[in-house]
Amino acid sequence: MKILKCHCGLVEAQINIENFEKILRCNCSICKRKGTIMSMVKNEDFKITKGKTNLKLYQFHTKIAKHYFCSNCGIYTHHNPRSNPAMTGFNIGCIDDIDTFKLNNILIIDGNNHPLDKK
Repeated sequence: MKILKCHCGLVEAQINIENFEKILRCNCSICKRKGTIMSMVKNEDFKITKGKTNLKLYQFHTKIAKHYFCSNCGIYTHHNPRSNPAMTGFNIGCIDDIDTFKLNNILIIDGNNHPLDKK
């Protein structure tokens, strides 16, 4: 289990994960701007344990994906992607014992060409 914390500590979550199967970055318009390294778990493996009322929701475009950030420090903590709302993507940088600068094999997701945007 890992503990995720925003910068100011108002928001915390427990993540039921031992090893990260996928470590990824995305090039969609929001992920490119926040520059976050992420991983994913099933929704039931991610639980907000502190500060749920301090979370703010941001949605855009199709308004299916849900992006959450701390209303005090502004740090992105997690999201539910529109391609799979049953999953939670989370900011690996919010886990104190992980140095994101030492991570290898980061998968790049092509969010600019999202399959749900194809006509």
